[in-house]
Amino acid sequence: MTSTTSPQPGAADTVTGAATTVESADPYAWLEEVEGAESLAWVRERNAEAGAALAASERFEQLRRGILEVLDSTEKIPAVVQRGEHLYNFWTDAEHVRGVWRRTTWASYRTTEPRWEVLIDVDALAETEGVGWVWHGARVLRPSFTRALVALSRGGADADVTREFDLTTGTFVEDGFTRPESKGGMGWADATGDAVFVYTDVGEGSTTTSGYPRTVRRWRRGAPLEEAPEVFAGEVTDLSVAAVHDTTPGFERDFVVRARAFYDSDTYLLGDGDALTRLDVPRSSEPGVHREWLTVELREDWVVAGRTYPAGALLATRFDEFLAGGREFEVLYAPTATTSLAGMAWTRHHLVLTILDDVTNRLELLTPPTDAGAPWRRRPLDLVGGSTRVELPEVATIAVGAVDPDEEDALWVTTSGFLSPTTLSRLDLDADGATTAVEPLKSLPAFFDASGLHVEQHFVTSADGTRVPYFQVSPEPVADDAQVRPAPTLLTGYGGFEISRLPGYSGSVGRSWLERGGVYVVANIRGGGEYGPAWHQAALQAERHRSYEDFAAVARDLVARGVTDPAHLGTQGGSNGGLLVGNMLTGYPELFGAVVCQVPLLDMKRYSHLLAGASWMAEYGDPDAPEQWEFIRTFSPYHLFDPASIYPPVLFTTSTRDDRVHPGHARKMAAKMLAAGKDVTYYENIEGGHGGAATNAQAAFMQALSFEFLWQRLT
Repeated sequence: MTSTTSPQPGAADTVTGAATTVESADPYAWLEEVEGAESLAWVRERNAEAGAALAASERFEQLRRGILEVLDSTEKIPAVVQRGEHLYNFWTDAEHVRGVWRRTTWASYRTTEPRWEVLIDVDALAETEGVGWVWHGARVLRPSFTRALVALSRGGADADVTREFDLTTGTFVEDGFTRPESKGGMGWADATGDAVFVYTDVGEGSTTTSGYPRTVRRWRRGAPLEEAPEVFAGEVTDLSVAAVHDTTPGFERDFVVRARAFYDSDTYLLGDGDALTRLDVPRSSEPGVHREWLTVELREDWVVAGRTYPAGALLATRFDEFLAGGREFEVLYAPTATTSLAGMAWTRHHLVLTILDDVTNRLELLTPPTDAGAPWRRRPLDLVGGSTRVELPEVATIAVGAVDPDEEDALWVTTSGFLSPTTLSRLDLDADGATTAVEPLKSLPAFFDASGLHVEQHFVTSADGTRVPYFQVSPEPVADDAQVRPAPTLLTGYGGFEISRLPGYSGSVGRSWLERGGVYVVANIRGGGEYGPAWHQAALQAERHRSYEDFAAVARDLVARGVTDPAHLGTQGGSNGGLLVGNMLTGYPELFGAVVCQVPLLDMKRYSHLLAGASWMAEYGDPDAPEQWEFIRTFSPYHLFDPASIYPPVLFTTSTRDDRVHPGHARKMAAKMLAAGKDVTYYENIEGGHGGAATNAQAAFMQALSFEFLWQRLT
């Protein structure tokens, strides 16, 4: 779809309503006023055009219905957490559009049709209060399990409210703890339930430049929030602060975390009289405490006590010995050229490590010593208990989590593959680490026909010689002498914030793309976490172009291998992935036949002044520093756009309620390209926050728009 958009006639020289004043040098600055009348009028006009172009076809309706059936399916796995005698779950389906928070027992959960006790019906609450509430989670009080702190968001924004809920009466507590709407949070500060830690906007000076809380307060029942004593204050230039109470019996402790930036934090032990003791570990590391143990996951080399520990390693020592000055660590994991630590989970007596080896994971079980000076014991985690085993697809992601790390040596084990529906099992260990039982609990149905499809992993050499992996899901190979037309192919990626893209089952992708003959590709480019912190750091700031070179190399390899050609190759990405595909659009337009750019960053000159943008300067750099803007401008699609160049068709989607990545990025880029006569489609969901949708129906509509756009442009 091509139309023309000009700067708003009569727009003021400056626009407030963004984080800072925007000079009129940017003719589309007026679109940064999120709920301005002119901005929303422009949005409604674009939405009408997109709806007419994409949502009117029979295929779109088939796509939308198929995706909604997956999202609303009553056969989904009800993911649960154990709190006391109950298993808690949040559930959405066609009847419960905004969802219900509910609970059941182990005996009932093990059946094919568990009986659920509904605690909060979010749809009913939204109707009663006239607010489009979106569930943001709950924190149950330990060890009584009688109260919960429930977080709710208007329309899916990051900003939310917290209310105290009585689990014995099933009602919100009258005059209970209530946190007004803002970014931040609230958690129990002790076992009595009469105090909470609150980190939220309490007035001028209480938030950071990123819009997150700067102070932590201990708030006692019955006192006004404004009078709650402050236990910690960060700097206004920090990212955020938070506090947590460790409820482990016999090891109750309080911690404050000051996040200066992504991967730059201080953790403090909060002692008597609110005295603060900083844990003397690298600020880039991630410390963790379980009972008597301190673990430290490193993102940079650390030289301490005459020894060098490598970036990516996991270390352990006794917490009290560390506080007393001891710096002798046991190395629980050390990275190699092809492996990285993807995760860790404590049970009562054991620690399970999830290790990626060329983006395929395996599990190791470690058991700490009971005697001082004795070594940790290590073995592969046995996924067989008695005559039952956890069945693994050929290419699978295995995720583990503790059922109750305080009391039990039991694990949730989730497996998933591109073509293998997700399964959930329970695995029980004894005190020595032997697997005593494996209990299959739930599994997804097959939401699409995977016959004739297979999964491959390939490696390609990027521009600087780096070996980059990617997964390809496609029809089985045909005879070498057959005439095969280039397949419509969807290439996705992320490449940022040390986030890994792993194999996983998606009924929506299967129904909307694979089952209809498309090829699906996931690129594991630098900036992610597939090979540990070094893989992430290789694409930070001035090296950001490495992510884009990697992604372009995968695109070229798909063509070189005969899978597709540029006219049939599409790409899709959201958030930082939106910045990725935005750079494909402006930097590598010859490689793609269509681009879907979702909730994206695009104006990298303004990003740090818009909503939470200042929090990402560790990732991208500071555009207000002239020497840093020189490299940032090389990956700012809004500034790289050239009206004289030829670009593939592009669909931009975002949300008015996204209070993390400003919708102005997508709005301004679309307007700029439309004014130059380019093939641009734009759709903005009113609700949804950074996830883009607040309900399954909205999510199905937004996903169907993307797939319909790709099918139209690539076929």
